[in-house]
Amino acid sequence: MSLVDLPLLPLGKGRDLDAERGVECPGDLPAASDPDLVARARAAKEALGERVFVLGHHYQRDEVIQFADVTGDSFKLARDAAARPDAEFIVFCGVHFMAESADILTSPAQQVVLPDLAAGCSMADMARLRQVEDAWDALADAGVQDSVVPVTYMNSSADIKAFCGRNGGVVCTSSNAEVALEWAFAQKADAAGGAKVLFLPDQHLGRNTAVLEMGIGLDECVVWDPLQPGGGLTADELRRARMILWKGHCSVHGRFSEDVVDELRAQHPGINVLVHPECKHEVVLKADLVGSTEFIIKTIEAAEPGSVWAIGTELNLVKRLADAHPDKSIVFLDRNVCYCSTMNRIDLPHLVWALESLVAGTVVNQVTVDPDTEAEALVALQRMLDLPGKSHRD
Repeated sequence: MSLVDLPLLPLGKGRDLDAERGVECPGDLPAASDPDLVARARAAKEALGERVFVLGHHYQRDEVIQFADVTGDSFKLARDAAARPDAEFIVFCGVHFMAESADILTSPAQQVVLPDLAAGCSMADMARLRQVEDAWDALADAGVQDSVVPVTYMNSSADIKAFCGRNGGVVCTSSNAEVALEWAFAQKADAAGGAKVLFLPDQHLGRNTAVLEMGIGLDECVVWDPLQPGGGLTADELRRARMILWKGHCSVHGRFSEDVVDELRAQHPGINVLVHPECKHEVVLKADLVGSTEFIIKTIEAAEPGSVWAIGTELNLVKRLADAHPDKSIVFLDRNVCYCSTMNRIDLPHLVWALESLVAGTVVNQVTVDPDTEAEALVALQRMLDLPGKSHRD
């Protein structure tokens, strides 16, 4: 097989019965069950006109993304929604924390709809507010809380963003994590023993940014396990650490493994490996390029015709990139066909139901954030917006 003929899944396309919650490996996704759904979605969207604004995350199915007014990553989409104050309804084709962020950033007159409320995020679910508050208390007991600034990834619930807002912390995206960490360390630069960061909820983004972008040692990074007493760490370990990483991860990006990278390089010398920083540290070390979803898209757009790429991010996007760039060979960095099953809950039947309900005058699955949480979360989001550099992009 030549590199030009390299299939999207060069190492197989089987089911993975051991896949964790948040990952589905079913083979190809089934087609929409009702052939009339496309026409119904189009008719409902036309009937609503300027009253509705449909946001589509890059990881959505093609059957849904075709109806999006804008596409992008989570924070870009929330900002796009805020920039459309005349839209009465914001239909967010993504997952729950994204709809929360849209509700925080849009006006009270706008209503945010998530077509399926079961579309959550396993990573966001790995950091619950009570767990984080318990960890914060434990940091106080260890005598280090006054040195710690909390930083939460955009992929977190509104109440975790609010926690950061009221405790002097900030939100970050995968593009501006380095800038956010620099800001966080500067806030407690004069603290005894040096500043520390509690990074929520994705340990891999925190570790990869700290070690590879900021030169912090791996031995200065510890992992707080919320299921263990004291996070599984001693007070001395907390005092020595600079990065306290929450034990959370993306159920999709956490699948990619260094042995697949090795196997692909052996089979196809010259292949370029491009991965998201939510991937494990060992995978990132073996990659040629590492960056956010927007970075991945722009890299492929700018790549030379005939170049060969293995991409470590969600499969819907990898397939879309492969289809959009037939002059390049693009493969998926996994052995199995694995989608984010929570993201894929937003299918065409749910979208049609949401849109037709709005046409009929019924707002379904509205996502709202209570005023107190919204105000505190907005503090942390605004701190991010005020950062220099790439703070406006995922």
